[in-house]
Amino acid sequence: MSEDTLDTTDLKAQYTAQVAADLERNSKEQERIGAEIAGLQEQLEALRRDQAVLMSMQAALGGPGAATAGETATASAKTAADSPAAAVPPQKTALPQPRSRKKSPVKKKTAADSAAAQTAKTPTLGELILEQLRQHTEPRSAAEVTATLAQSHPERQAKAKVVRMTVESLVAKGLVERAKQGRSVFYTAAAAPTADSTPSTEPTTENSAE
Repeated sequence: MSEDTLDTTDLKAQYTAQVAADLERNSKEQERIGAEIAGLQEQLEALRRDQAVLMSMQAALGGPGAATAGETATASAKTAADSPAAAVPPQKTALPQPRSRKKSPVKKKTAADSAAAQTAKTPTLGELILEQLRQHTEPRSAAEVTATLAQSHPERQAKAKVVRMTVESLVAKGLVERAKQGRSVFYTAAAAPTADSTPSTEPTTENSAE
């Protein structure tokens, strides 16, 4: 009976250790997936902002109707040039019209481009967090990062849970380092990337532009 009791105790201890390990692995996987979801949500919001800017640019430029108007003006100019009755006068009267039509789109493009440039300069939440961690050399908790963001960028209205998931996303990318002190978790910015790692992002940008 004593041997059976010992075997049962050993099995119970093994199962307990296995369950604890599985729970820890499950928690880490949830944190990783949550961080990825937060990053994707942030990318989606950025795409929606870009879409709004592009739609305003399209409306400012007149949309598809602008191309139709250009084709109509070109056809009327060709018809006037081909008429044998008055070849010289149509050329003189047709010149001011294309010039006046070219001036307004240039002004609208300039205003639209400035709006697009202003939107492109808006930093993401991950960029703000990374900049903050790089400015502070001491480790910072997710609560401290959230409080600093609320003071420096109140318009972002970043929630503590979203900030923590975004920081975990930066940890997964190797941009931020995580350290545990008891039950608390602290974050510090990783070392700046070397020059060899910088060009790796350039081909993606060029391909997307093409």
